[in-house]
Amino acid sequence: MTASFQILTVCTGNICRSPLAEQVLRSGLADIVPVTVSSAGTYAMTGSPMTPEAAALSEEFGGTGSESHVSRDLTPALVDASALIFAMSREHRREIVELRPRAARTSFTLREFARLADGITDEELADAAALPLDAVSERLAEAVRSVAARRGLVERPEDPNDDDIVDPYRRGDAVYRESAAQLIPAAEIVVRMLRHAARLTTPTTPGTR
Repeated sequence: MTASFQILTVCTGNICRSPLAEQVLRSGLADIVPVTVSSAGTYAMTGSPMTPEAAALSEEFGGTGSESHVSRDLTPALVDASALIFAMSREHRREIVELRPRAARTSFTLREFARLADGITDEELADAAALPLDAVSERLAEAVRSVAARRGLVERPEDPNDDDIVDPYRRGDAVYRESAAQLIPAAEIVVRMLRHAARLTTPTTPGTR
């Protein structure tokens, strides 16, 4: 049986952005059996549920809301166990990498990863496609490496803030909506790319077996 492919989403308090991303990604990847998704905060409000606004957005976009979420701290062990880490901002990614420098290879802001993954070709995913279909974790790890290889090749946004998701904590509904408008499309690109990488096959060349 293939090992679990663990995805971790990270924000500050672990009550708004990262649990929303966690639940949307988990919903979209629910039938990719080895994948697990969890979240944590760099300064978590430990033991707290999602804010009501974030919980409502989660339910709107296919998540489970606050009843299934309890805030927790980001730890070195969580970073070490994760095959892919989505920070909600560049500052969160910096803190992740400071905690575990080797996580630089598998840590992205969610919007950065979506920007890099959007439009990735089957040719770029060839190493993932060459693996057995039941080696899902290995396929996804190869896909992450392929996305990381696009750093420096895909044009960066003119405004670096475009790789961040605005923090809506203690702000109005309009800011929660703005935050979700940045988060949800990025999560949808991530889901599409990972699902494709999990199922992509290499075309058989005529005359080969």
